[in-house]
Amino acid sequence: MILRRPRLADKEAVVDMIEEFEETQSTHNGGFWDIENFSYEDWLETGRNKEMGIGLLENRVPSIQFVLFDESGRALGFLNLRLRLNEGLLNHAGHIGYSIRPSERGKGYAKEALRQGLQVAKEKNIHRALVTCSAENPASRAVILANGGELEDVRNGTERYG
Repeated sequence: MILRRPRLADKEAVVDMIEEFEETQSTHNGGFWDIENFSYEDWLETGRNKEMGIGLLENRVPSIQFVLFDESGRALGFLNLRLRLNEGLLNHAGHIGYSIRPSERGKGYAKEALRQGLQVAKEKNIHRALVTCSAENPASRAVILANGGELEDVRNGTERYG
């Protein structure tokens, strides 16, 4: 499995995954889109701009959009790495958000996506990444703990791990 920035050639695989998230009305942390006006090409451009800090809304920070792919090129999940934190991210969302497509959950892909995401964070000089999950999400908690997360505290139902 490889976690990398999506490319134009990945359009079919990524759109297929987005459609699965939408059809199942599943939460998609780490992947952001407006399904009503979705254009893959615009989504890629927006991702590049966010990484460079171009056109960010007031409450947003630079971030890198990644997709986890299997060996055949099938898109398995999203991961978003925020390059710095603002107050909202510090209290709720942290540096990394991720989600695995519904049909592929429970197979260890989230653990691998987070492992690779934490490696990239270190490469970007984020040496103690903040990763969060809902106190009501034992699966995500297990993923974070499996990647060495240490519980710092719980704020308004959000577990914060460093």
